[in-house]
This record gives sequence, structure tokens and C-alpha cells, in this order.
Amino acid sequence: MLRYLTAGESHGKCLIGIIEGFPSNVPISIDEIHRDLQRRQMGYGRGDRMKIEQDRIEILSGIRGGKTIGSPLSFQIENKDYANWERYMNPIEIDELTKKITRPRPGHADLTGALKYNFTDVRNVLERSSARETAVRVSVGSIIKQLMKIFEVQVVSHVVSIGKVSLPENIQDIEAMKKADQSPVRCIDPESEEKMIEEIKKAKDEGDSLGGIFEIQVLGVPSGLGSYVHWDRKLDAKLAYALMGIQAIKGVEIGHGFENSHERGSKVHDEIFCHEEQDYYRKTNRAGGIEGGMSNGEPIIIRCAMKPIPTLYKPLNSVDIETKESFAASIERSDTCAVPAASIVGEMVAITVIAEEFLRKFGGDSLEEITERWKRFK
Repeated sequence: MLRYLTAGESHGKCLIGIIEGFPSNVPISIDEIHRDLQRRQMGYGRGDRMKIEQDRIEILSGIRGGKTIGSPLSFQIENKDYANWERYMNPIEIDELTKKITRPRPGHADLTGALKYNFTDVRNVLERSSARETAVRVSVGSIIKQLMKIFEVQVVSHVVSIGKVSLPENIQDIEAMKKADQSPVRCIDPESEEKMIEEIKKAKDEGDSLGGIFEIQVLGVPSGLGSYVHWDRKLDAKLAYALMGIQAIKGVEIGHGFENSHERGSKVHDEIFCHEEQDYYRKTNRAGGIEGGMSNGEPIIIRCAMKPIPTLYKPLNSVDIETKESFAASIERSDTCAVPAASIVGEMVAITVIAEEFLRKFGGDSLEEITERWKRFK
């Protein structure tokens, strides 16, 4: 079974990832991983941290001579900013008082995490709950994406809205989505892009932050991934679970999910047709490629809603956990808008879930074994 773990703190020495259950003999390009890590750091509205970190992955195990060897694959990403934080984040001895935080930020994990783990210093919470951790998930997804590419499965994403600015309805241009990185906000409509940038500028000037919606499409997914037999094996449930695990994601929609709730059934469900050469197919894809918890062969379409980042340069009211007095919440270096970056994380999380179910159906110990089973299915 394919699974992974992440470890590390935002200002700690490094971030660590471990992938287990990855098949052998899969060629892995480190340059491709670095490209995806760079994509995560791009986007208009990002903060100063992106000027410090230029993420690079160092493989520690599981790859030899450029190919996976079937054992756990582990890697690390150095936090370059650790040099400025070592006296506060060293695992053994620290200057605890200088960077101690006792004023939790509304909308963050700060207060609940401090209460849960019995901390008097909120830094212990924010260092791990930080979206810096997503650099590992992007690396994991980039590795897995290289496996899925062999089986003609690819993933694309683009930003649908930022703040109150949204794309015109029904823009579904896959080729444009593949070029979304050319836009500073990953928007495929130039007019909307301009308005989104202005919206971010305005929020930054006011010390505020913005959220938005991004869309992911996974193409080439064979039918039958996931299952209807148990609730926890449904593909849409697994995707929603994983995507909601990305920091600040508060909503996940499959296909025309929310829109469909307002329509009659005759306008919602995708009619089924059959052709000798095409086999079964549908002319519409309102279900977003998933029916009954299983992929149906159509593109899988997912939209994720991201709330505005809770760290504000115009901080909201909070309460000091030591004195219980009211204060303006503490400020940590942050972004104004991270929706474009989150769309990259969403890509990698989605392709990882698809790969888990793909290997459940076609799995084997080696690339050759999986390929044989996949070709037989085709």
C-alpha cells in the first residue's frame, strides 16, 4: 500500500518526507521535482520567505542510479532560514524566551493546539501547522506524478477565483490550464488575471489577506478506481479527505457538486452512450469523473475553496494565554494570498490519492509487473 509521512518545522533544520510502497524500477528526475517545488513558491501575493527559500530536495534512500529500488524512499528539504533561527529552534538547547509567543492568532491552529498539547509557547504549534510543510507534499506528489505519467495519467490546475474576482463561467480549456504557470496568479483568463492582481494589491495595502478557489483536473484516469462497497474506499471521499488536509482549505467540490444541488435530476446526471471503438462514454461530465465512489473514465474535476490566510498585518483581537489580557494577535511573516501556490499543492495531493487507488487496482512490486496488469486491463 502506498503511503507517506512528513516531518519538520517551519523554521527547523529541514523538512523530511518518507514514501512507502513505491514500486521498483521507476525512473525519477530530480530536476522535475525541483521544478514543481519552484512552482509552489511562485504566485503574486507570496511573502518574503519565498525570497529566502529556494527549495531543493536531497534523496536519502530508496533511489539508486536514478531508479527506485522498492524500499522506503526518504528525502529532506533544507530550511535555509534555519541559520537565522537555530538559537530558537535547536532540538536540544534554545533561547526560549526571545521568540516565545503567547498571543494566538484567530483562525489559526495556535490556541487549540496549545491547549491540546499543554504548551505555554504557541510557537510549538505554529512551527508545525505552518503551510511550509506542504513543500514535502509537493515533493511526494512530484515523485508520484512521474510514476503516473508512465500510465498516461496527468494532472493540471488553475485558479478560478481570488477574493471577489472570478473567472467567467464555463471556461474549460485544458491546453490553457497546462500553461497556467505563465500567469502570476495561475489564471487562464487575462482580463480576470488583471483584476485578481489588483484585488491582491488592495488587500496588501490594507494589511489584509485573500482566499479563493482553484480547480484540479486529473486526466487519463482509468475507470474503476475507488469502490462503492465501503464508505472509506470511495474515491471522492478519499480526495476530499486529502485535499481538506491542506492548510486553509475549507471546502471541496467534485464536478458540479454545489451547482447540482439546485437542479433537477434530469439536468444533473450524465447520460451513458456506447460506441464500438469508444466503448462506454458520456457527452457531459457534471459528476466530475466519479460515480458511486468510483472513477468512470471521464476527467476527474475538483474545486477547492481556500480561506484567507489568518496571519494579518492588521491583526485581529486575541487573548494572551499567560496574562489572559486582550491584545492584538501576534504577527508572523506571511503571504497576502497563497491561492496560486495552494493550487500546486492541490495538484500533488490529488495525484497522490489517484496513485494510491491505481496501485490498489494494478499494484505490484515492480514497474514491469504493474505495467503488465495495466495493459491487460486496457
